[in-house]
Amino acid sequence: MQVLKDFSKEYSLFLAIITYFGISYFEHTMVQSTLGNLLGFGILFVVIMYSAMSVAHHAEMLAEKFGEPYGTLILTISAVIVEIVIIVIMMMHAQSPVLARDTIYSAIMLDINGLLGVAAIIGGLKYGEQPYNVDSSNSYLSMLLVAIGIAMVLPHFIDSAHHDMFMLFNVVMFILLYIVFTRIQLKSHKYFFEYAKAEESCDENGICTPHTEINAWYHATILILSIVLIGVLAEILSVFMGNTLETFEMPLAIGAVGVAVISAAPELITAVRAAVDNRMQTVINIALGASLATILLTIPAVILVSRYYGLELNLSLTPIQGVMLGLTLLLSIVNFSDGETNVLEGFLHFILFVVFAFLLFV
Repeated sequence: MQVLKDFSKEYSLFLAIITYFGISYFEHTMVQSTLGNLLGFGILFVVIMYSAMSVAHHAEMLAEKFGEPYGTLILTISAVIVEIVIIVIMMMHAQSPVLARDTIYSAIMLDINGLLGVAAIIGGLKYGEQPYNVDSSNSYLSMLLVAIGIAMVLPHFIDSAHHDMFMLFNVVMFILLYIVFTRIQLKSHKYFFEYAKAEESCDENGICTPHTEINAWYHATILILSIVLIGVLAEILSVFMGNTLETFEMPLAIGAVGVAVISAAPELITAVRAAVDNRMQTVINIALGASLATILLTIPAVILVSRYYGLELNLSLTPIQGVMLGLTLLLSIVNFSDGETNVLEGFLHFILFVVFAFLLFV
């Protein structure tokens, strides 16, 4: 049977299960030493990244099955679910009020400056300029400006007596914003998020056929299983990561970047492939769409979890984070206003990402 044959090739799934039982058995011994913590962290990080590549593959298959913008929506939601799961687990272990804020900030910098910057450089070197639908970038950036301003800038000016009420208000508003935006993206203004030439969906002979051979149920099931396994492994990873950061006296922000890298791995792989194939619209949808989903979905999730478990939560940006996000959004507004990307635009975003990485150690 074809399904069983395909399932037998899901090596990342089997490796994740074996790693879980293996690490769980030796966990108490490994956490006693620095070498054990480093070894456990390294193994789990590699396995989780490998599982993330599986998430990317199955999300890509679903994207090919259903087309845009459904494909990138599936991919970004999958990545954000991974991010939410890991953030919640680490919040409960680390008891840090700023972990969620630092992770969300890191994810946005990684998606817009890292992912989009690298993809634009690669695509620019190969094709010169790559076109996309400018309506999509305008829509994403306007939503990002509003969402970041409400959730991460306004709290600086809200009286502490009304802070809890404001957080719950954000939950309602962000869920509403996401529902409205998703409806616009998939229904009334679907054409905003598409840029496809007629021949792109056809073969070399000009014959266009739907992807009926793709088993959507199979890929969706393996996608969900992979996300669940990533979440399970992330719970153990949080222990080794916390011990390692404490041993080497490194800031928790490094851990937040690690969470962002894990959650963004499927998107990065897919975006680079899309840039090489001259599909910049897919890159735009992934990079800006993932950033928006991170804000609109992760923030309500961490607010509700923090209230349920009685955890302290601080989403207010630091001055450096505010300046970096401001520069990122301002550069994006300038760069993504003409419907084409090139090497220079990608390089400028990548420079901001390098600055972001440097500031982690300053």
